[in-house]
This record gives sequence, C-alpha cells and structure tokens, in this order.
Amino acid sequence: MKIAPIKFKREASARVYTDYMKRVSRMTRPLSKHHQDDIYMEINSHIYEGMMQRKDAVEIDALLDVLDRLGSPEEVLKPLVAEKKMEQATTTYNPVHIIKALILNFSNGLAYVLFSILYLFLSAFLFLIGAKLICPEKVGLFYKDSSHWTLGIIAETGCENYTELLGNWFIPAMILSAVISYFIITFMMKIKRRLNKK
Repeated sequence: MKIAPIKFKREASARVYTDYMKRVSRMTRPLSKHHQDDIYMEINSHIYEGMMQRKDAVEIDALLDVLDRLGSPEEVLKPLVAEKKMEQATTTYNPVHIIKALILNFSNGLAYVLFSILYLFLSAFLFLIGAKLICPEKVGLFYKDSSHWTLGIIAETGCENYTELLGNWFIPAMILSAVISYFIITFMMKIKRRLNKK
C-alpha cells in the first residue's frame, strides 16, 4: 500500500520529515509488510495531527517539536518491533522468525537469554545429526570409565577408550531432542508474551 507523505511548505521541513520517516522504515524492516505499513501510517498520523494542532507556529519549529515528542525511532520502535516479531514467531512457528525475534528481544531481559541458550541447544542437536551422518564413528553419546561422558564429536586420538552408548539410536534421539526443544522454546515464548500483555 502506498502511503502519501505529508506535504510541507518549506523544503527544510520536508527534508526533516523524510529523514525521520526513512528511519522509521529502517527500524521496521524486520517486520512483515503489513506491520511495517501499520506502524508507518500510525507515526505519519501522529505527525500530521501534531502539525494541525500547531498551525500558527513556524512550520519547521512545529515539526521538530512533534518529532521530539515522538522520540527517536531507534529508541521508540525497538520494543514495538521486537514484540511484533515475537508475535509473528509464536504464531507461525517459523524457525527464521524465531531466531530474528530472539535477536531483537535479546536485550529485553533474562528470559530471552534463556530462550537464546535453548535455541543454541536446538541448533547443536541438528548439527550433531548431520555430523553423525558424515562421521558416524566419531559422533555420539560416549562414556569412558563410567565417569566421563561426552555428547558430540570426539577426537581421533583416544577415541578407542570411549564407548558409544546410543549407536543407531543416536539420530532418532537427537531428532526427538530437537523437536522437544523447539516446542518448549515456542511454548515459553507464548507464555512470556501473555505475561508482557498483562
């Protein structure tokens, strides 16, 4: 959808407005086109209404005052964009959206650090499946002397001292672990989103 820009009498005002709206567009780029347009129209509407309330003021002064009240797009829109991306991630279950949501929300607190760590484990499980297919004798769940356990890849030297526990069940176990991790992360994100709305 094409959103008509606000018309200004002075070129300086138009430049300031255009620069501000470009920053809004840049901040909302991670979102879907629909959400980008919604936020863009909302900001545009606030600027227009603010300008109408100050018709008698000098145009550039009125615009700068309105933009100052709105705040910097980089600060004001960051939590909104992160929340919208989280909403998209929890409704689509798309791993790409989940990763982007985690990156955007990483600064929002300890809960997202936990989500990031869980997603790292999920990635590790998937990596180990591929590694097992390439090097089956070096990848697995190994133990040595019932005291030293290793999940992953062991070096060529000393691998004869280790016993592989899962054997052919390693890949199904990693697939199951990855699926369980994925649904735990998504479920926790939904709970976190509900708590944020309260």
